[in-house]
Amino acid sequence: MYKFMVLTDPDTAAGFRMAGVDTWEAWNIEEARRMLPELMLEGDAGIIAVNEDFMQGLDERLMNRIERSARPIVIPIPGRSRKGGGMDYIERLLRRAIGYNVVLRR
Repeated sequence: MYKFMVLTDPDTAAGFRMAGVDTWEAWNIEEARRMLPELMLEGDAGIIAVNEDFMQGLDERLMNRIERSARPIVIPIPGRSRKGGGMDYIERLLRRAIGYNVVLRR
């Protein structure tokens, strides 16, 4: 069975841990940039939810790797600054996975 994993800031991590989710903490974008490739290599990783602020700070090479990856699927979760872009990314993932454009509404 594949795992749902979360990579987020320490303040948000506590809530995910209380819900029983495998959670990793990064204090800043640089730390998250180092941790994410290692998490993607875990054999039982199915979905990795990453703090949206961290996702926006990833370099192009890592983002390309994420978009080409069939598993695990890496999705953004809202961060503190709430800069946006998360819904568009999820729509692109769904379009790639099922071949149809799905529009998500808030």
